[in-house]
Amino acid sequence: MHRRHLLSAVGALLPATAAAQSAPPALTPPTGAQDEAGWARVAEAFPARPEGLINLEYGAFGQMPRAVEAAFARYTAQVNQEGAAFTRRGFVPYYLKLRQTIATALNADASEIALTRNATEALHALISGYNRLKPGDAVLMADHDYDSMQTAMQWLKARRGVEVVRLALPHPATYQNLIDTYEQALKTQPAIRMMLLTHVGHRSGLRLPVREIIAMAKARGVDAIVDSAHAWGQSPVDVRAEGFEFAGFNLHKWIGAPVGVGALFIRKDRVEAIDPYMGENVNPRDPVSARVHTGTANFAAQMAAIDALELHTKLGSATVEARLRYLRDLWAEPARALKSIDILTPADPRLHIGITSLRLKADPSPEAHTALARRLMEAHGLFTVTRTGLDGGACVRVTPGYSSTPADMAKLLSALRAL
Repeated sequence: MHRRHLLSAVGALLPATAAAQSAPPALTPPTGAQDEAGWARVAEAFPARPEGLINLEYGAFGQMPRAVEAAFARYTAQVNQEGAAFTRRGFVPYYLKLRQTIATALNADASEIALTRNATEALHALISGYNRLKPGDAVLMADHDYDSMQTAMQWLKARRGVEVVRLALPHPATYQNLIDTYEQALKTQPAIRMMLLTHVGHRSGLRLPVREIIAMAKARGVDAIVDSAHAWGQSPVDVRAEGFEFAGFNLHKWIGAPVGVGALFIRKDRVEAIDPYMGENVNPRDPVSARVHTGTANFAAQMAAIDALELHTKLGSATVEARLRYLRDLWAEPARALKSIDILTPADPRLHIGITSLRLKADPSPEAHTALARRLMEAHGLFTVTRTGLDGGACVRVTPGYSSTPADMAKLLSALRAL
């Protein structure tokens, strides 16, 4: 079955939820953020930690739970054994179930979801396909946004003849000054027609008040494309409550799917605002799928993403959020008193989840922070990552995950105190 025939079959079957044959593993959610016995059981569901390594960089991608890894191996073997007979026939129920499972988790309809390989692919399709722009219009982005998304927004200048307005978000950020910054840009730049919003930033972990900003933009006739790659799974995301109309998501960060599974969301009454991808034929029963074209994807990864989502749903995004906040606060808030570093992520719980960044006061350069990350690893076994381009300098990003413990946070704080 050619991809367009597969999507035709999907369109015909979309109202029904397919029952793919995959039972999620049993997992008893912890009773709270400080239920260490419960979180130890969660950690046991994931691969064992390498000897001498404390991973504090779960932001690049999230490890699969061991049960999902096993399911991925089974599906890979099945796809390889059954070949095209499976991918052209047997895969359709899995495809449908994954779309429905994603939609349920996001409070969307399955008809509003298209599968992608990652959030970047989804957002590139949304940005490049957005068709309400004409020469003389403007688009808005911020230094908070992911680099490849900024590149895509800049591309619109050559491709659509629009001006690109770039915001420097305030530091230190507050809930109100973030809203005020976007409001001021919209007031002073009436030509803005579309804006990019990064729900949770990859550099500092700053969480934007997206609901308020989207509503404010909507009142001025400005559409928002939301990069929610780091938000979903770290916390619950409700596209209806937040007012999302266009958004991109990852399943291989905080959901625990195999690498290479993402999703695109377009609210069903706004699908015409995004052009079909490079002239893709539109199936009237499934128009959202024409807005992106991934080609052949990893069938087994998409199948295993169902297991990952069902396991994550049992654990609960709200439960995960509470745990990540607790772990973060164990080190980040005490570290604000240290003389050698700045904590760049606001203390306001509305403006962060788990990701937090720190900067050396004496030297903001990338070289200094690369050296700091190396020192944390070599001297303490703490693996972190350097990020650049934030407020004119660099930082070290700390991202705890499902297997992180209070002892890990204490070790990080001790290492920082020794600087």
